[in-house]
Amino acid sequence: MDTGVTAAAAVHELVERRQTVAVAESLTGGLLAATFVEIPGVSSVFRGGLVVYATDLKHSLAGVPEELLADRGPVDRDVAQALAEGARARCGADWGLATTGVAGPEPQDGKPVGMVFIAVAGPAGAVVRELSLSGSRSAIRHETMTSAFALLVDELRKVGAGMRR
Repeated sequence: MDTGVTAAAAVHELVERRQTVAVAESLTGGLLAATFVEIPGVSSVFRGGLVVYATDLKHSLAGVPEELLADRGPVDRDVAQALAEGARARCGADWGLATTGVAGPEPQDGKPVGMVFIAVAGPAGAVVRELSLSGSRSAIRHETMTSAFALLVDELRKVGAGMRR
């Protein structure tokens, strides 16, 4: 799957709906935002984002509950959902897209390398997917980014299909 094509598809779906997106990135460290802004016409749909690599910033900037972070750590399904919801709320967007996980080279807080969570929060709620990836640090980050864009496209199309019925 080509990341640029998937990101462009997300932008196209957002433009078609006149909706906006924001990102909260941990594992990808700004790759989602950087990839979005490569696409011509994205300024009408991309609000911005948060790079919350440090755990404390997940709370202070993205609004992830401190108790959740303390109990489960930053690599968690509910943390990914809270990041997506936080990006959406704090950036004033229709959609929030988030990534968190372990790219390696070592496990983190008992979580294995390649454990990743991506999340999309939209007008009808949030969806989280757990990924189990392998490869180099760079490969894990790239596949996370591509999968996050694909999840956003899937959710936009579901909402769009519901709107056309």
